[in-house]
Amino acid sequence: MTAAPRPEACDLLIEAGWVVPVEPHAVVLEEHAVAIADGAILAVLPTREARARYAAQETVSRPDAALIPGLVNAHAHNPMTLLRGIADDLPLMEWLQGHIWPIEGAVIGPEFVADGIALAIAEMLRGGTTCCNENYFFPDVQAAVYKRHGFRARVGLPVIDFPTAWAKTAEEYFDRAGEVHDQWRDDPLVATAFAPHAPYTVSDANFERIRMLADQLDVPVHLHTHETAREVEESHAKLGQRPLARLDRLGLVNDRLVAVHMTQLTEAEIELCAQRGVTVVHCPESNLKLASGFCPVGKLEKAGVTIAIGTDGCASNNDLDMFGETRTAALLAKAVANDAAAFDAASALRAATLGGARALGFEGLVGSIEPGKQADLVCVDLGRVETQPLHHVISQLIYATGRHQVVDVWIAGKRKLRDGVLVDVDVAALLANARQWRTRIASIRLT
Repeated sequence: MTAAPRPEACDLLIEAGWVVPVEPHAVVLEEHAVAIADGAILAVLPTREARARYAAQETVSRPDAALIPGLVNAHAHNPMTLLRGIADDLPLMEWLQGHIWPIEGAVIGPEFVADGIALAIAEMLRGGTTCCNENYFFPDVQAAVYKRHGFRARVGLPVIDFPTAWAKTAEEYFDRAGEVHDQWRDDPLVATAFAPHAPYTVSDANFERIRMLADQLDVPVHLHTHETAREVEESHAKLGQRPLARLDRLGLVNDRLVAVHMTQLTEAEIELCAQRGVTVVHCPESNLKLASGFCPVGKLEKAGVTIAIGTDGCASNNDLDMFGETRTAALLAKAVANDAAAFDAASALRAATLGGARALGFEGLVGSIEPGKQADLVCVDLGRVETQPLHHVISQLIYATGRHQVVDVWIAGKRKLRDGVLVDVDVAALLANARQWRTRIASIRLT
């Protein structure tokens, strides 16, 4: 008699009622398991086969849960968790120039950035987000905090045409960007991107320099653009060109461009983005709250443009809830397109996972549950009252699931959330720190 093969060793076996790998598209694997070793996915296979094939150091069994890739927040200003709710119900430029920038001018610094990101990481993990595309000042501090917490991030290297606490001149912005990039260029969790603020705050010369350096360093360019009708009108009045046409003239409309918001687009601009491989990050709740406009997600998707989802910052959203953001994105896309079939549930989930990973240049690492990728994974309990009866797993994830149903989170195979409780995070200290920032910010007088 031939002896049965010895089980293969693995670090972790996650058994789920349903595995939603995202790639292939719209597939749901019932009663499947994911085997993990050294932080990477070894195999995705039926649970019964997995138990026979692998001898795991740890097994997590979630028969009422869906296992999905970690959500990717493709546009965030995470230090702004500390500015949550301070200037609500205002249009973009009044909100930005009259409130946000003056308050930031009074408080921004390494301590503010570190504390805001620590609070954001806790919120994101509790909601199933395992990766973000960060856009703020003090990227050296950002990177260190993300690394310390074992959180995956693409950290923006800011460039803006006026002095800030981070840098005073164009040369200083670029010098410091180079230093941060060099420090983190080989890190397995944290990478960098150029993050020019917006077309209306960055000169042609600085955009051209960014284009050249982004090509040399092989990094994305993370940029707010076509956020409002006013931005587009002022660009045309001042320069005789819409912002996207100007960026194209400067050589920036290509597959490195991560274009955030994009609420004001012509048919020709949509086709240009499709041809050049531009990724569009849709931030529906921020756009709705600031009355900035509507991103034509249905048209972009039909044209073949990669769509990602972002929350924007807590000062304009006011949360980092990717489940809520993705649901809003799916519903809003239907209304804007006047088509109930536009941006269906599977497409929305893909945008919140693999679409975000592609925006960040991380598609080889995360965004789908495939052998060889990093084990950035989330278990979502679908056995709750709010998600019963369960007719269609992906539809339920997008249209009925809340972030409170996230029960387990791993990044590179390391547990970050267990049974809904953060691992190795002092929540009481986080809350106390948030309260002292509330007191400090409340004391600021706006002139």
